Amino acid sequence: MAKENPQKKPGWKSLPQGDLIIGGATAKDFKTGDWRSKRPVFISEKCINCLTCWMYCPDSAVIVKDGKVVGFDYEYCKGCGICEHECPVKGKAIKMISEKEAKANEKK
Repeated sequence: MAKENPQKKPGWKSLPQGDLIIGGATAKDFKTGDWRSKRPVFISEKCINCLTCWMYCPDSAVIVKDGKVVGFDYEYCKGCGICEHECPVKGKAIKMISEKEAKANEKK
């Protein structure tokens, strides 16, 4: 096991081998959003707030306020695209884009 720096949060290399999850809600301790190569973009004008994306998201990365989708928590979203795939809206209220494209859009 890798030696941990007390000032730095533990990373994946310091986790024990196997399917062992120590304690409840440990996923919140590890921000895994930097793993993705694509990210979901929320198109609020097309959203019907059915919350299907929220139900299917394996990372609980869909942000809902007052019963309406308002965006994504990119610190935990791994970019799997399930939200986009499950969106029932014709023309989709969620569009997956590359991280490269997202970073270029942020600079504008």
